[in-house]
Amino acid sequence: MKKRKSMSLFYLIMVSSALVISIRNLPTIAASQFQMLFFGLVATIVFLIPSALVSAELATGWPKMGGIAVWTKEAFGKKWGLVASWLQWIYAIISVISMLFFVSASFAYIFDKNLADNKVYMLVSELVLIWAFTFINLKGLKISKIVSTVGYLVGVFFPAILIIILSVIYIWQGNPINLDLSLTKKNIFPDFSNISSLVLFIGFIRAVAGIEVSAAHANSVENPKKNYPIALFIVVVFVLIINILGSMAVAVVVPLNDLSLSAGVMEAFLHIFQKFKLTFFLPLIALLVAVGQAGGFSSWLLGPVKGLLVVAKDGELPPFFQKVNKNNVPVNLMIIQAIIISILGTFFLLFTSSIDVAFWISVALSMLIYAAMYILMYLSGLYLRYKKPNVKRSFKIPGKNFGIIIVSTIGIIAMALSFIIAFFPPAEFPTQQRKLYFSILIIGIIVVFALPFIINAFKKPHWIARKKDK
Repeated sequence: MKKRKSMSLFYLIMVSSALVISIRNLPTIAASQFQMLFFGLVATIVFLIPSALVSAELATGWPKMGGIAVWTKEAFGKKWGLVASWLQWIYAIISVISMLFFVSASFAYIFDKNLADNKVYMLVSELVLIWAFTFINLKGLKISKIVSTVGYLVGVFFPAILIIILSVIYIWQGNPINLDLSLTKKNIFPDFSNISSLVLFIGFIRAVAGIEVSAAHANSVENPKKNYPIALFIVVVFVLIINILGSMAVAVVVPLNDLSLSAGVMEAFLHIFQKFKLTFFLPLIALLVAVGQAGGFSSWLLGPVKGLLVVAKDGELPPFFQKVNKNNVPVNLMIIQAIIISILGTFFLLFTSSIDVAFWISVALSMLIYAAMYILMYLSGLYLRYKKPNVKRSFKIPGKNFGIIIVSTIGIIAMALSFIIAFFPPAEFPTQQRKLYFSILIIGIIVVFALPFIINAFKKPHWIARKKDK
């Protein structure tokens, strides 16, 4: 009997939204002040739209579990499928660390906002969260999609709409605005001669990265060739509304010098609630925001791991990594992932001068890794259009081959520039921490890029999973 698909269009939209929409990114975007309009528009044109278009074409042509791993393997072979899936997985690991910082900082506002700057509290909170949600995800996609959906609706969508509405009331009542809204060239456009002023663009790219991860669940989606493109379009609209309007709300309320990258959203709520004498609502909002982001990193814990499982069963990783439980979740990979996140999160907290420094290092390193993965995705989409033109795709980028050439080229150039820019810390980054910043990025990139090729060089024939195990 044919197995019933477990993910409807609604759940696909919710899971995809949880992957790419997060109010934790609002402070990073707000830090660019009114230039967020320029950065947001550019990020949408050169990254969000190209990545959504290419991943939609690939997912509807190859609607199998694995996403980027399947597409790259189809284009360039198993080895490159491993590389792409590995990069996505490592990105997820590092990205989840910054998500954990945000969730922990949000939880702090339930009890004492000063805990958000306490490294002991942040460390304990991070470890509890990562292991709790790892075990939740071991229950399978059915539980994971519910967690992601509830988290997105109550902890992302509702708080984002609330802060936008409250900021409008705040402005309407004549309160001081901390955002310069003048339509001058200097206020709208960054200084292109100073690369430090362009660094915040990384935050915009990262804020909308990950839209392709939901393709890892493609074989669980009802009518993927129809529903996947629809879901991507709706998510793109949600991204623009929440990121731009939500970030403007934060920038209007919180002075730039007081903006925290890890707790900026809660600071905005605190400012507004103090003004309206509603501070008794703050613990509830903190709980909702924390729950929302927890739903987001719950999606990130499972999606990339399922992609890595595909290449593992193709013989690119030892049998130990191919083990799944009764819920078809790669249990050993999930446990190893939790261990790595625990170790790296502890390192970032203990060896950096502040939570914000640790937060930005995790952002920059994750962007370096993901930029390389996206380049592989664009190349795969372009190559497969020529190599396998007869494979039916219910969605194809308009403009025939010329269309996908333009879209992929724009995406590749954007990722190459993002890769370079990520090596430069923001102007506000502590001078004494810059050596550590460069060291972590360079060593991290070398290790991350080298490992899949080393693993491939030592792979054994018996690593390929038997048919009944696939």
